[in-house]
Amino acid sequence: MQVPVSHKLLQHQFWLSPDRCVFWEEEKALIVSDLHFGKTGHFRKHGIPVPQTVYKNDLQRLVNQIQYFQPKQLIVVGDLFHSRENKELELFKRWRHDFPALPILLVRGNHDILHEQWYREAAIDVIEDSLCLNTHFHFIHDLLPDQMNNSRKQFYFSGHLHPGIRVNGLGKQSLSFPCFYFTNTFCVLPAFGEFTGLAMINPAAHENVFAIVNKQIIQLQ
Repeated sequence: MQVPVSHKLLQHQFWLSPDRCVFWEEEKALIVSDLHFGKTGHFRKHGIPVPQTVYKNDLQRLVNQIQYFQPKQLIVVGDLFHSRENKELELFKRWRHDFPALPILLVRGNHDILHEQWYREAAIDVIEDSLCLNTHFHFIHDLLPDQMNNSRKQFYFSGHLHPGIRVNGLGKQSLSFPCFYFTNTFCVLPAFGEFTGLAMINPAAHENVFAIVNKQIIQLQ
């Protein structure tokens, strides 16, 4: 795998991975968002022929990140799953049995609508609103305006948006890439699932954007 990129926040060390996740060194936590597991199965159920390999590749990428960083906990900032239970989520349960000692904390996203019994059977702890760790760091699926503009002593990790950045070339040519979007008070994580769209951001001059280009992290500003 490509080498992750260092990023410091409030004197804590974070590592940005080209595989669309963040490792928090002090807490030994792997942070991901918007995996949307089961989405390809949901589309196939409605007659859209999306290959199951898309889902399997995402699941394998997650395995690779766990094996690389060796986290003590997995924090999912919403939308771990996409919709109701389907065959792909049964595959997830079997995968879960390969990592029985790894705590999974899910901050519920708008797509996390499975029955509570299903989460219990998969050993997933569901947090309804937001998760706070180490006093200063909060995890929430969809940021509210007052959270975006809070004091610098509070920092939020969020998802939901699926941020992307457009890079313009010569003439009218442009390319769009998923990205990590950092301000002084929050970070919007890229969607971990590759079968997701992008919402283009327009960062201010003092904000930081790390684009994911050909499995590498490139800081654009």
